[in-house]
Amino acid sequence: MPALLWPGDDRAGDHLGDSQVVAAMLRVESAWLATLIDAGIAPAAAAADLGEQAGAVDPEALAVAAEAGGNPVIPLVRQLRERLAGTHPETARWLHRGLTSQDVLDTALVLGVRETTDAMLARMNAQVDSLAELAERHRADVAAGRTLTQHAVPVTFGLTAARWLYGVLEARDDLCDARDRLPVQIGGAAGTLAAPAELLRRSGVGGDALALARAAAERLDLPWAPPWHTVRAPLTRLADALTRAVDAWGQIAADVLVRARPEIAELAEPAGSGRGGSSTMPQKANPILSILVRRAALTAPGLAAQLHLAAADAVDERPDGAWHTEWMPLVQLARLGLTAADQTAELLAGLHVDTGRMARLVQATASGLLAEQRSLTALVEGPPEPDFDPAHYLGGTDALIDDIVRRARTADRTRSGGRR
Repeated sequence: MPALLWPGDDRAGDHLGDSQVVAAMLRVESAWLATLIDAGIAPAAAAADLGEQAGAVDPEALAVAAEAGGNPVIPLVRQLRERLAGTHPETARWLHRGLTSQDVLDTALVLGVRETTDAMLARMNAQVDSLAELAERHRADVAAGRTLTQHAVPVTFGLTAARWLYGVLEARDDLCDARDRLPVQIGGAAGTLAAPAELLRRSGVGGDALALARAAAERLDLPWAPPWHTVRAPLTRLADALTRAVDAWGQIAADVLVRARPEIAELAEPAGSGRGGSSTMPQKANPILSILVRRAALTAPGLAAQLHLAAADAVDERPDGAWHTEWMPLVQLARLGLTAADQTAELLAGLHVDTGRMARLVQATASGLLAEQRSLTALVEGPPEPDFDPAHYLGGTDALIDDIVRRARTADRTRSGGRR
């Protein structure tokens, strides 16, 4: 997506940018070449650090050349062979042997989205810390609970923060699982591993093609899976998890946007230089972080749906167009997810909570907020008589906060991008 039309995209840095995708494709080619050499199929003279070639590849020129074959792997391999032919003829000769374009690009995208997801999970860990602190700090700060837009019963802002925390924890678990299940893609021309098997047979070194693919997966630190050229579950699973994460942040942003309205004014975003201004109304302080997170939440499901549509239309042994439609939605979904993750982390770290405003509203509307309690009192007669204090009609609020915060404190952070 054009960065100009997606404000905040710079927060995603170089993740899944064209240069990073080229570097990932070179990494895949290098891992496969090293696997062939270790297996005794390719000669030791074929060894080369293909990553050193990244600086010589012009992504813009590669993009133009990609039209002829429909993907960037074909011109990349051609360029590499031409460039290496004079200095590393064995490398040029053995490069890409046994792979197909989809193997290289799928695995490169897996590597890219895995790194992007790791960055996102690190931001989610920061969100968890902020939300747990908000839940603890405001566990007793009473506010008006709202259902279907209307006042309902008393709640505390601590429970609201704990509910947000629960959503982030659920999304983080899903994202960790989807990230850990992103596999290597090595299947050859039609997913039969025929070329690797033939290379093994002709070299006379023994072994089987599946073991070769597993060895390459290990080099890339990816799980092995049977070729998934037309079984796109790894990507749709990740897309769903990314969307669920953006859903959780969107729900937080929606709450902030409602409660930051001037007539409510219970919450306010952290101030930032030049943030929230208007081109014509100098009095405005627009809640821009929440607006941009909400934008991501409204966009992500459509991108995930495109990946599902492509998966459902994948035909034969390798698809004719469905595969090609996945690349940009996947990149966009991952980058907007990382952008929204960073914006949400900043929002929560500096969120201003006006507990006085909340308390005044509760005091002014206490009669309505305790209507349910009065109806129960009339239903079950006898002592003790309630004192009709909103602070005393909070049910299991403390226990709920404790349960969610305990989960946040004891979660396995090393699995979720939180290595420290």
